[in-house]
Parts: sequence; structure tokens; C-alpha cells
Amino acid sequence: MSKLKVLFLCTGNSCRSQMAEGWARALKGDVLEPYSAGIETHGMNPNAVKVMAEAGVDITGQRSKKVDELIDVPFDVVVTVCGHANETCPMWLGEKARVVHVGFDDPPKLAKDANSEEEALGHYRRVRDEIRAFIEKLPDSLRV
Repeated sequence: MSKLKVLFLCTGNSCRSQMAEGWARALKGDVLEPYSAGIETHGMNPNAVKVMAEAGVDITGQRSKKVDELIDVPFDVVVTVCGHANETCPMWLGEKARVVHVGFDDPPKLAKDANSEEEALGHYRRVRDEIRAFIEKLPDSLRV
């Protein structure tokens, strides 16, 4: 059985989609071929890298990339992980793959108003754990 090619898409490919790719590679690499990309690129979010490392998943080998770099990859499913990506998902993705929206809160946005680094990291950890719970249900939850 070939692996399901899954793209996790968000706005800047810096946090949520990177965490999803990391979890998918770590937990489901035997059945999924995960990728992540953004509508734009914002670079890797250091706090996302930090909280993933705390959970035992190293995403330092991943890089922030625009979805256009992956135009030649025949995705089976595209998972948009934020509302903006869902609303602006490039049309060509929907022609080749099924698009599924599973929104997660934006840790950098939530962390902006945190009173301490620990409070800020708490937002990243919560979203990291929510993404893990979603990934643990794959690929079954993506099948029609």
C-alpha cells in the first residue's frame, strides 16, 4: 500500500503546519508522507521548534516554504490548519487533492498577550497537543 501524501497548509508555514508535519512524520511515517507549506513564508517559529523538542519531536530539519514549491507533488489530501489558509487555498490544490479544514488556534497570536515566557509557551504546548491528537487519528479520519 502506498503512503497517503498529505499537505498541512497554513498562512506562514512557521508553526501549526510545521508541528503537524513533525507529528505526522514521527507518529504516522509508516502510512503517511507528510509535507507542510504556507500561503506565504514566515520562517520557522522558534517556540514551535522548542515545544516539539520537549515532546521528543525534532523539526529543526524542516523549513518554511511556500505551497508553490510543491506544485509537482501529487497530494491525496490537503489539510488546512488555519482559517486564512482555508479561505485562500490555491485552486490547483483542490483540483488534485481533497481539501479538509481542521482549524487550530494560532499560538503566536495567543502568546502576544502573555505575561511570561512560560505562559506564552503554554499556548504553544496546548496547540501542539491538539495537533498530536488529530494526527493520531490519521489516516482513518481522512478517508471518505
